[in-house]
Amino acid sequence: MWEAVTAARHAVELAHYRMTKSQHHRADLAALAKLEKVPVELPTGLEIEWLGVAGYRLTYGGQTLLLDPFVSRFPLKDLLLRRTVLPDPDRIADFDPHGKVVGIACGHAHWDHSLDAPAFARRFGCPVLGSISLANQMRLHGRSDQSVIAEPYRRYELGPFEVSFTPSVHSKLVLGLSIPMDGDTDVQNLDQMTAQNYKCGQTWGIRIAVAGIVIYHQGSADLIDDAVRDHDVDIFLAGIAGRNFTPQYWNRVLPRLRPKVIVPMHYDDFFAQVEEPISFLPQTSLDSVAAEIKAVLPGAIVAALPRAGQRFG
Repeated sequence: MWEAVTAARHAVELAHYRMTKSQHHRADLAALAKLEKVPVELPTGLEIEWLGVAGYRLTYGGQTLLLDPFVSRFPLKDLLLRRTVLPDPDRIADFDPHGKVVGIACGHAHWDHSLDAPAFARRFGCPVLGSISLANQMRLHGRSDQSVIAEPYRRYELGPFEVSFTPSVHSKLVLGLSIPMDGDTDVQNLDQMTAQNYKCGQTWGIRIAVAGIVIYHQGSADLIDDAVRDHDVDIFLAGIAGRNFTPQYWNRVLPRLRPKVIVPMHYDDFFAQVEEPISFLPQTSLDSVAAEIKAVLPGAIVAALPRAGQRFG
């Protein structure tokens, strides 16, 4: 009974959003413009660039770490028609890493987080750290030798970056009832890699220590409460797309991490090309994020980072 009520409520909210989409889009654009103006201080020499979705480039001392890099966008019809979706060679070749890439870390293995990891591994010759599902994707691309299955809390040294993985869970985006494409990728060849076969696998929060600060990356808005060991982090890169499907998300995660700065992300439409003006995922409600956060953590700084091409630092 509870599940039926939950699904019905989310269905009604989605229908209402679609009826008022233009109004929400204008409000989210205004909120984004305001949040982009909030200054964020970083240690000298550290750059953080948002690549869109949950993707980031972190560069320090001429060395770069990539988080959930996804630049090979594909249209919604490819998902609906179950077409094979693979990295775009031109997008991969055009990407500017701003330094020597020392590693790639992925929080889970849905296509909008992991699709490009094998191609970037091939180009840069670096390790890719993440789940068994991600390792299976790497195998399909002939990159098993560069794949590292993450161990909880183990600290991996990648150039100037110390990276560790906190056990987590993906938000239940299917009307609040289930995780989309759950389980591990298990197909046998690349031709079978439709969007539906980029299976979520183990979900991680990613902790990065660099230049004297700690950054925490949460690509999906849910968590395993008692698994979070980090407190007083400097920057929380917070995926917000699924927060409305996660009971008391901010009330659970913010008092644990106690971040000084919260940077919302994963609110942009991942079917749109990065050159196009930004559009938003349904029910993102970016215009309410700052108020939601400050209701739980009044002293936190909430800032937004423009998509690739601009950066803090």
